[in-house]
Amino acid sequence: MNSKSNIGLIGLAVMGENLALNMERNGWQVSVWNRTTEVVDNFINGRAKGKNIVGCESLEDFTTTLETPRIVMMMVRAGNAVDEVIEKIVPYLSEGDILIDGGNSYFKDTERRVKDMYASGFYFVGAGVSGGEEGALNGPSIMPGGAAEAWPRIKPILQSIAAKANGTPCCEWVGPGGSGHFVKMIHNGIEYGDMQLISEAYFLLKHLQGMGNAEMGDIFARWNEGKLKSYLIEITGHILLHKDVTGAYLLDRILDVAGQKGTGKWSVINALELSIPLELIATAVFERYLSSEKLLRMIAAKTYPRKKPEVVSNKEELIEEIHQTLYAAKLVSYAQGFGVLKKASETYDWKLNLATIARLWRAGCIIRSTFLDDIAYAFEQDSNLENLLLASHFSKEIQEALPYWKKLVATAAHEEISSPAFSSALNYFYSLTTDRLPANLIQAQRDYFGAHTFERVDEEPGKFFHENWTGHGGNTKSGTYNA
Repeated sequence: MNSKSNIGLIGLAVMGENLALNMERNGWQVSVWNRTTEVVDNFINGRAKGKNIVGCESLEDFTTTLETPRIVMMMVRAGNAVDEVIEKIVPYLSEGDILIDGGNSYFKDTERRVKDMYASGFYFVGAGVSGGEEGALNGPSIMPGGAAEAWPRIKPILQSIAAKANGTPCCEWVGPGGSGHFVKMIHNGIEYGDMQLISEAYFLLKHLQGMGNAEMGDIFARWNEGKLKSYLIEITGHILLHKDVTGAYLLDRILDVAGQKGTGKWSVINALELSIPLELIATAVFERYLSSEKLLRMIAAKTYPRKKPEVVSNKEELIEEIHQTLYAAKLVSYAQGFGVLKKASETYDWKLNLATIARLWRAGCIIRSTFLDDIAYAFEQDSNLENLLLASHFSKEIQEALPYWKKLVATAAHEEISSPAFSSALNYFYSLTTDRLPANLIQAQRDYFGAHTFERVDEEPGKFFHENWTGHGGNTKSGTYNA
């Protein structure tokens, strides 16, 4: 064991413990500290026994075991816990030391911490880490951003532990400030959308065809060999086939109430603040809230009893409809997510490379999928691409899927089966591809009751008008602004 460790890791919950093991396996000596000493002892005497991992009982001891300039990675709960750790460790740090927050922190908190640490002589990095327990141990996707001065020092460590896609580490510098955590936030928002879409595909296979778990598991396994190939499709096939100790399919015994930790909600809130549509992911977030209203749903189901759906006669045709719809709706989810990233990059002057971000997600992370290569290629071909659905490759894919997509959403509505994300995606597509929406009536209504003014199609853009609709109003008009 070396006299000094290359990196220190604070927080030995699932992600921290596995990241420490990952780092050690890749040739780095790691010092670890947890506020509960017993957790450190159990780790050192358990999974870390005999490895180049140094357990520390105090933060002071922890910092003395690190080579300088020190690199400290925190894997603690987002929010006040991060600030508390920073406050406790700063007295033991020296100018030029680096703090990395690898949790799911809110990007505005990271922006603040980067500035505060600069002022104190330290470098702060907000690094989104995705991949769950398996990814942390075997190679996650890592999205670092913040103090660029820290990148040359932390790059060898982070890239060595990251997942590899075609030999390239799924870890690259994202940008300044809170950009790393913002990118991770949108990753999680897309994850919410993906999971909702997949659950709807499962629901429609089950209720429109009466399929059992074994057959559905085989279908998802088949889909995972084609253009839908992804981690979430893969594990869905495994979940469908998994049985509990009684021999029953476990999925059928899991309560239909979905939890969440907040990153999906943050994605929607920030999309609203940036005035960018993110309705599919918003639908996924709200569906989780609605799922938690279990008692209310049980009462409503009795109040509004519905017929049993008719089984669709052509099984293979239905499977293809769901397959094509799932693919098209996933494209919409990614298009909306990257739209938020593009607007955030412009708003906060982050200069995000969207092709690079797509490549960061090709392996290790929860939303890894085969078509991220196509997304990266689309942004490489046109770095100013306004919307992924306008890329030639994806426009062809959407055109192919559209007849199936329309038919499936209509069938689900007719048979009274909820498919909110599939429907949201289709309506977004229709609105996006409509050159004249009914928003002219909305603007007329706003001007009628609030003198909010409007632009005219027969006048130059940016020139606003107010109409005295009733003949009794005056010429005073409200200021124009977008909240």
